[in-house]
Amino acid sequence: MSEKPFFEVEHYIDGRFEKGANRFEILYPATNEVIGTAPEGKAEEVDRAVQAARRAFPGWAKLGAQGRRPYLLRFAQKIREHAEELARIETWDVGRPIRENNPAHYIQRVAWNIEFFAEFAVTHGSEAYPMDNGYVNVVYYEPVGVAGLITPWNVPMMLETWKIGPALAFGNTCVLKPAEFTPIGAWKLAQIAHEAGLPAGVFNVVHGFGPDSAGAALAAHPDVPLISFTGETRTGSAIIKAGADHIKRWSMELGGKGFNIVFADADLDRAIHHSLRAGFFNQGEFCLAGPRLLVQRPIYDIFLERFVQAVKENIRPGDPFDPNTTLGALIHPEHFERVTSYLRYAKEAGFQILVGGGRAELPPPFDRGNFVEPTVITGVTPSDRLCQEEIFGPVVTVMPFDDEQEAIDIANGVQYGLSGVVQSRDLGRCMRVSGAIRAGTIWVNDFFVRDLRVPFGGAKSSGIGREGGIYSREFYTEIKNVCLANA
Repeated sequence: MSEKPFFEVEHYIDGRFEKGANRFEILYPATNEVIGTAPEGKAEEVDRAVQAARRAFPGWAKLGAQGRRPYLLRFAQKIREHAEELARIETWDVGRPIRENNPAHYIQRVAWNIEFFAEFAVTHGSEAYPMDNGYVNVVYYEPVGVAGLITPWNVPMMLETWKIGPALAFGNTCVLKPAEFTPIGAWKLAQIAHEAGLPAGVFNVVHGFGPDSAGAALAAHPDVPLISFTGETRTGSAIIKAGADHIKRWSMELGGKGFNIVFADADLDRAIHHSLRAGFFNQGEFCLAGPRLLVQRPIYDIFLERFVQAVKENIRPGDPFDPNTTLGALIHPEHFERVTSYLRYAKEAGFQILVGGGRAELPPPFDRGNFVEPTVITGVTPSDRLCQEEIFGPVVTVMPFDDEQEAIDIANGVQYGLSGVVQSRDLGRCMRVSGAIRAGTIWVNDFFVRDLRVPFGGAKSSGIGREGGIYSREFYTEIKNVCLANA
């Protein structure tokens, strides 16, 4: 276990750090020890941050993409310079194993989110559409104003820069409201932005809670014309309601209940590898996870036997700072209780729990942490709540299916449509099945491969809109057409 620090997190408003009057405790998920405090922002702090962002907006927008680019590239470079520290902070914040926060991978993605959009804004210009009568239509992509960015606790720094990068690159200023469970990384990003020399007011951070607190105030603020939110579906609905009195644009990446379909002709070794990651990466606290594992009947028994054995051998709960740990702690005691309530239900309902099913038994001080055993459950029907509701923990249900149509029906049979996995050697089958399932992202014979150029978001209750590449530009800009007359 790494030496326990103590973090005195601050707001970052108009280029200045503020302690704030009312403060709340930050818990380390692996032990539930207090490792710091953070200020609880309310409407007053949000308004000051928004007004600072409004004042900074004209100058930041006027710089143009070329003028903003050096600031953002310096920001990204500073993130890389702090990579080791940021990796440790993410583990303290989230309880995710340090091996998953590898500075060479995870923190590089945190930086790349900034760098990619800094370059994209420069290299992607506007379009012109000549008409047969000599008129020319010119399309402009202009910054909108103050962007409200509300982020979750599961992969906080990656999702914070996923929003900060395009918001700033396309000329907006922003106010970030990070999740109350994980405020440390956002505070550190503010320090790095300050160190990189971003002008005062361009990037602001206000900590706090959601309802009747900073989150609701930011969503409802009349001077915030666009909100990008990642989080749970009901929270997304509440945010839209909070801002309903003002005409805002929304980007909502919401909950998921992903599927993982393994056909009989799949490469068994690869399928098990990807299924382990889809089920247990980030303790299963991952909207893109694949907790509904569907296996074609001819290989169901052998796959299940090997998968359960692989879980026992490879998914190891423990000290998140131990490089051999592969399963960290759930984020908070509240969430631990929520996840374990599903496990109690599974036992009461008489389903087969082939591995796991309760609290992970660990030595002190981790016996006080939010550790749940990696769990595999069978005997569940697709309509059961275990297969319908987002558990957001290391819990995988395994169900057999007979043919393509049955797999498609099961995959589509939930309110969510964020992501999923299709595994087969038959690429024609993979394309047919992928085309018939309503989901924003489907991986074929792999899991969680990301390209920042492509659209990202969900169907049905999993979200509104898409971000990434040109889709982020469309969201974070006001698109204007100017029609030039034939002189």
